[in-house]
Amino acid sequence: MSNAYEPVILYEDNHILVVLKEQNVASCPDETGDENMLGLLKEYIRVKYAKKGNVYLGLVHRLDRPTGGVMVFAKTGKAASRLSAQMREGDFAKKYLAVLCGVPEKRSGRLTHFLKKNAVNNTVYISTQAAEGAKEAVLDYNILEEKGGFSLAEIKLHTGRSHQIRVQMAGIGCPVFGDVKYGEDKAVRGKLALWAYSLSFTHPVLKERVRFMAEPPAELPWKNFSVSSFVKPE
Repeated sequence: MSNAYEPVILYEDNHILVVLKEQNVASCPDETGDENMLGLLKEYIRVKYAKKGNVYLGLVHRLDRPTGGVMVFAKTGKAASRLSAQMREGDFAKKYLAVLCGVPEKRSGRLTHFLKKNAVNNTVYISTQAAEGAKEAVLDYNILEEKGGFSLAEIKLHTGRSHQIRVQMAGIGCPVFGDVKYGEDKAVRGKLALWAYSLSFTHPVLKERVRFMAEPPAELPWKNFSVSSFVKPE
């Protein structure tokens, strides 16, 4: 990405900024020093509104670097506080689409695991509940379509653990397409087919329920499935 990058804005008002995060872009600054969504959006606001001095933009949630999709940022401290409270209270609904290598034995279900992170190599693995530092991870999945030994899944997170979807789906033998880190020999090499397609929450000021959606890129393996028929208002 270059400095000429223009973020894709899905919605903007005085309180929130909803955007489309590209894949392989960090959500916020990290040890790599690479460009990231938080920094790019602060610059977008600074230029658009001719802001002087520091620009405030609150990071409400994250998407892993290889995952693309919908994100919301807070333009005020009040909005950030209220959205963060919604996340803690479970009123912040995130849904993903994923292309899986294989088809789960059950077409839908809830997965509950305990995950532990190795900060040294940035790897997460399934552990026992008693393991020190282990955190519960819960998600619901539903297989929408099957084709050629692959499946298109909708996944709803109930917890927001690092690499959660990737680890849990690999844990049942159906890794995300492109995820050789966790899928090993079962995964197909390529861009990670994991996309945050739907985000819904209560607007922090207007108090109305809002939902934002975006389709994954029209490329392999996504274009092998009828994605558009599933990404539509409820």
